[in-house]
Amino acid sequence: MEITITHRTAQGTGASRRLRRAGRVPGILYGNGQEALAIEFDHNELFHKLRQEAFHSSVISLDLDGKPHPALLRDVQRHPFKQLILHVDFQRVDVNRKLHTKVPLHFVNGDNCPGVKQSGAIVSHILTEIEVLCLPGDLPEYIEVDLHDLTVAHPFHVADLKAPAGIEFAALHKGENPAVVAAVLPRAARAEEDSTASAVSVADVPATSQKAPAADAPKGGKK
Repeated sequence: MEITITHRTAQGTGASRRLRRAGRVPGILYGNGQEALAIEFDHNELFHKLRQEAFHSSVISLDLDGKPHPALLRDVQRHPFKQLILHVDFQRVDVNRKLHTKVPLHFVNGDNCPGVKQSGAIVSHILTEIEVLCLPGDLPEYIEVDLHDLTVAHPFHVADLKAPAGIEFAALHKGENPAVVAAVLPRAARAEEDSTASAVSVADVPATSQKAPAADAPKGGKK
């Protein structure tokens, strides 16, 4: 993906306000051992680009005077209630150096997994994005998670995911394996299951007959 940028000469709060009134968005391009560059964007172009999921997780080509600058979107500042972009930050990337960034997860076949169809569970997305390590050219727009075999007893962890070519999961690199998605029984179903289990446990206990204790005999008779 690519977007056109312009070098921003005027800086400061007042200059940024004037830019926004003119339909422009101030931004910054930094990183990769180079000096930070003040830039600006056309608001409408940037606004529509930001509505695309891939724009947030792909290497973007920032076109400055016909020269591409590969970069990742790092931060977006929005107006509290208006549909306005106030500021954006981009980080330069080296095409020969691995990135450490987040990629969205796309879940498929959730309605057909055994946990839902057989147990009546609800799919709980514990993670919606995942940190990856890869070269810029290998960075995917998203990673697909197939839930075809998801059951209540066996949630999916990071190690269960299929990594695309050239992708390494940061969690595994650090020796961690967090849960990604699970099939969770609704509260009512859990209560019914616990009640059934309790009834079965009681039925399994053998009945024991006990004699009622005899009433105490009077200690003395009437004279």
